[in-house]
Order: sequence, then structure tokens, then C-alpha cells
Amino acid sequence: MRLIADGQPLRELSLDIPPITPRSALVKVAAAGVCHSDIHLVSGAYDLGEGRKLSTTGGGTVLPLTPGHEIAGRVERLGPGTESSGLKEGDRVVVYPWIGCGTCRKCLSGRENLCEGSQRFLGFMRNGGYAEYVLVPDTRYLVKADGIEASQSAILACAGLTALSSIRKCALQPGDLLFLIGAGGVGSTAIQIAKKVTPARVAVADIDDSRLELATRLGADYVFNTATTDTKELASQLRKVNQGRTADAVIDFVGIPRTASLGLRLLGHEGKLVLVGLVGGGMQLPLPLLPILGAEVLGNFTGTLAQLTELVDLTRRGGINPVVSESYRLEEANEVLAKLGRGEVRGRAVLEP
Repeated sequence: MRLIADGQPLRELSLDIPPITPRSALVKVAAAGVCHSDIHLVSGAYDLGEGRKLSTTGGGTVLPLTPGHEIAGRVERLGPGTESSGLKEGDRVVVYPWIGCGTCRKCLSGRENLCEGSQRFLGFMRNGGYAEYVLVPDTRYLVKADGIEASQSAILACAGLTALSSIRKCALQPGDLLFLIGAGGVGSTAIQIAKKVTPARVAVADIDDSRLELATRLGADYVFNTATTDTKELASQLRKVNQGRTADAVIDFVGIPRTASLGLRLLGHEGKLVLVGLVGGGMQLPLPLLPILGAEVLGNFTGTLAQLTELVDLTRRGGINPVVSESYRLEEANEVLAKLGRGEVRGRAVLEP
């Protein structure tokens, strides 16, 4: 399924299977997650607020392009120079798509997702997983995922990885309260990860009661419907369950002015607000509040290859089950993107070629 022009539906096309190259691997796709970032990619822009836009296809993307960055499948073929990779044809793998230039300071420190050079992100700058096959340029970007369903391991490459990375940035301590805004595909995974890797209690906010019911089943200690609870009342309820404090950390998985503002207003002293969602817009920042509270506002964009390896291991050992609520045929990609854009997907949807 190919993006031919900004703002146009994806088109189903038949292409030659990519030729193998040194150190590369051809992966037969078993499942490709449908991420909200794909909606931005297809639309051609991120909304920066005040009428400003940031092109999603102007930073090294050349159209036509095959989207899809949450990719799991089996190794179909290995290129020359991969003998020491530890991989063999038929291995089940999840693909790390956030491939950088390999030479900038971020890449050299293992943070290719924040590459300052010529990014090669699969599904954004290079052809991704909305296809029967994807060429991965180096086997180092393949993580063995035996024992995990392909639909679930695919979700780890972005939703799970983003959740883990943003939680790590909160530096949570015993007794802390983590407040998650949004219980969709990323938020539902974040609940499980937070309960696994931190000593904190987890509160979750959403505007959909069915998602909050899911959050409770996944281990959330407290849930709040922000469609029926105003900010003042919500802050009061947090103080009741957090020894007179509001939130010690907030992660905003939505990323609109209302949710970012809510997160800021719920921060306690030395609290951290981590912004993850890319829905868009701008917000006014009450400047005195940050120094008075000693608070921090941080951004988070996916995570590192090392973190994906850690996450796959955590999932294999149990306790983390990405919520894959729906699966579709590859040619139904436009329908799924439209459904996701309307907020009608609970958890994550995948395409299965």
C-alpha cells in the first residue's frame, strides 16, 4: 500500500521484491501495526498550532513510499556478511524501524531514534511494513521475537517502545503516582509496562468509559473520565490518593492543547510532564509555574534499539500483552486509518498481509 501524494488515499500496487544487499535481511511481513503517526504521514503535515504546519514528507521522505513502522515477520532471506548475526532464515523477528545515519553523535551513542543526520526511518524515509516484504538494511535492527504473536510483537516497535522510553524519563520512585493521559494503543501498553518496571502507582485518564474499564483490567490503580470531571476536581481526587500531592509525573499520549494543559496543571513539586502524542496544536505556558514547582516538561520520541530488545524480553517473560483489538487485510489500510482517525480503535489495529 503506497503513499503517492500528500493527503491522498494509499494505493495498492504490485512491486518487485526488494533485492538483497550486504548485511541486509528480507523480512516477510506477518503483521504491521497501524499507528496514529501514519495518519500524519499520509496527511503530509503535523499541526504546530497558530496555523503553522510541519511537513511530514519534507525531511528526507521521497514519494511514492510504503508506510508502516510497526513490523513483525519472519526472515525470508539474509544478505552477504550476515553470517555472524545469529539469525537464520525462518526466524521470527520484530523490526527496529528508527534507523539513523549511523555517524552523528546521537547515533553513535545508541540513540538513532533522535538522529541528527540523514534519518532512514522505515515507513517514513524508507519503505516500511504496509507490504508483503520489507528490506531491513542491517540485521542489527532485527530482534528475535520467538514465542510472541506477530501482531503483538509488531506493536512493540512503536507503541510499546514509546511507552517504555517515556516511562523511563519519569524516573519514578517508590510511592510516586504516575498519571497517564490517554488509554489507547500506547496508553494501554504503558499501564502494563509501568506496573512491570516501576514501583509507582498508575492513574489513567480518558474520555471513554470503555477504555477506562480496559485500563482497570490492565492494572491501573485509579481511573478518571476527564469528560465528566473538571481539572479542579481531578486535582482534588489525586491529592486524596497521593498523600496531599498531585501527580509526581504525567505522560500525555494524546498531544493536544487541552491534554497538555491538563498535565501541567496536575504536576506536583519536581514533577515531570512527558509529551508523547502528536495530534497537534499549541499551548500557553504559565512560565512562573515551572520554577516555582521545580517542574520539567520533556518530549519523547519512540526509543532506542537497546530498549526494544529489553521490551521484547519483558514481553516474552510475560506480564506485557499489547492490546491488539482488530486485524485487517493489507488492502484495507485506508479503512483502518480512517477508523483510527475517528477514534474508533480501542487498543491497536494491525494489517496482516
